[in-house]
Amino acid sequence: MAKSNALKMKLPSVDDLFSTEETRQEAKLAKIYDIPISEIDDFPDHPFKVRDDEDMDALIDSIKERGVITPATVRKKADGRYEMISGHRRKRACEKLGMETLRCEVVEMNKEEATILMVESNFQRSEILPSEKAFAYKMRYDAMKKSVGRPSNDKLVPVGLISETGATRETMAQTSLDSETQIQRYIRLTNLVPELLDFVDEGKIKMRPAVELSYLDEETQRDVVDRIDETEAFPSHDQAIRIRKAYESGAIDYEKVVDIMAEEKPNQKPKFKFSFERLRPLIPQGYADKQAEDYIVKALEYYKRYLQKQRDQAR
Repeated sequence: MAKSNALKMKLPSVDDLFSTEETRQEAKLAKIYDIPISEIDDFPDHPFKVRDDEDMDALIDSIKERGVITPATVRKKADGRYEMISGHRRKRACEKLGMETLRCEVVEMNKEEATILMVESNFQRSEILPSEKAFAYKMRYDAMKKSVGRPSNDKLVPVGLISETGATRETMAQTSLDSETQIQRYIRLTNLVPELLDFVDEGKIKMRPAVELSYLDEETQRDVVDRIDETEAFPSHDQAIRIRKAYESGAIDYEKVVDIMAEEKPNQKPKFKFSFERLRPLIPQGYADKQAEDYIVKALEYYKRYLQKQRDQAR
């Protein structure tokens, strides 16, 4: 005789038996509270800088007029305090306004999930420095590696952030505007000494030479920094490659860095600027630009010969 299929029934929990439908629906809603700012700690090693700039002034004006429209996101810590996940700028604005509390959504997340959400929420900013992206991608990558094998909570972690086959830069690139290669380059920047990373943020060193310099040890990187401070000249991509090759072959010291960076580069040829107001009285009236240039060059050649004659007579 065939066995009868047993009925699979899920028994209600005690809470389900003694709670109303309204109570159950309320439990599913986001938990929004006014939390004392003094009880909220910044996210550990938060890679995004909170600046007191024009954007901060605009945020302060907005909060002063309409309050905090979008709640910050925090999680409860073991010591009873709260850890900020998203909302560091809102917290700073409220502090500057003298407010004592901040509207927050309290979520339940482990450290890795919180790290991924922190990075994702801050990537919505309009301006992000290369150094901020570098450490954010590094933190997200490390968090994803630790999260492999753990069940993800679809309500807390955006789809695709935790890969079932392993945490990879390819997985990150699927949810980013940057390619896998570019993400790898950003992560390499975390190996730069602070001075070189500042130059990258300021646009004085481009991404590709910066990546090459990231393979140097700290001592050699500081040799590069010292040479930059002395000459105000920054290594090109080709020069950075040569410095890296010399380092990897063991043939690197400060003098070698000096030799490589001493080569003239097209973008570092001196550019002279002249004040039109100072030159105009010295140039015959009616001269076109080319005529004026030729006149100045001839005058300089004549003055050079005059100085040489003076030096010869002094010998």
